[in-house]
Amino acid sequence: MSSSFEYVLGLGDDALVAAQRLAEWAARAPEMEEDVALANIALDQLGVARLLLTYAGEREGAGRDEDALAYLRDDREFRNCLLVELPESDFAVTMVKLLFLSAYQKPLYDWLAGSDDERLSAIADKARKESAYHLDHASLWTVRLGDGTDESHRRAQDAVDRLWPYTHELFDGEHASLRPQWMETVGRVLDEATLTRPADGGWAPGGGRQGLHSEHLSYLLAEMQVLHRAHPGARW
Repeated sequence: MSSSFEYVLGLGDDALVAAQRLAEWAARAPEMEEDVALANIALDQLGVARLLLTYAGEREGAGRDEDALAYLRDDREFRNCLLVELPESDFAVTMVKLLFLSAYQKPLYDWLAGSDDERLSAIADKARKESAYHLDHASLWTVRLGDGTDESHRRAQDAVDRLWPYTHELFDGEHASLRPQWMETVGRVLDEATLTRPADGGWAPGGGRQGLHSEHLSYLLAEMQVLHRAHPGARW
């Protein structure tokens, strides 16, 4: 398994962008308890992003720390998958996206926990415990929405149909072996939620790992980076 700068950077960018998207739900979730839950999941992702970006900066050897990598790169320099940058205007989209992401991150971190790279292994060992909770939380909500009212079912199915093509990018390269486990996990949840799994073989967008992103990432980064860029080097 790889522990190159670009590889670790991609893992860190996935977590960082996912955290930013989840944080957008603060005070907007359908239940007060869910405000807290999503904020905590966002903080979990952010914590892992900090560890990974710090390590990526050290591997690069150019003097960039976690803040420089988070706040001082343009969108073409980010290596996150496209899935995490998609906007989450609908709660069903958020939960289905979290299901797809956590069902990928959990086995990924399990695998990386066995890495010969002791630093990456330690980060993954911490992250996989948190990902197990994220997967459980997203699974429960997906079932609740999919097997709920006609309206919640419709929105959940729309979310599955919309996001499914973006999941193929998760399994490019050395992550291809993780797809069968992901399919089993996600398929089990979708069946319980009475949701239909889309057929494979159609449109499958990609390019995020190479820095080719949607316009959504540009808007997200503008909001995330504005304070740091407006006051470079500030401390408080």
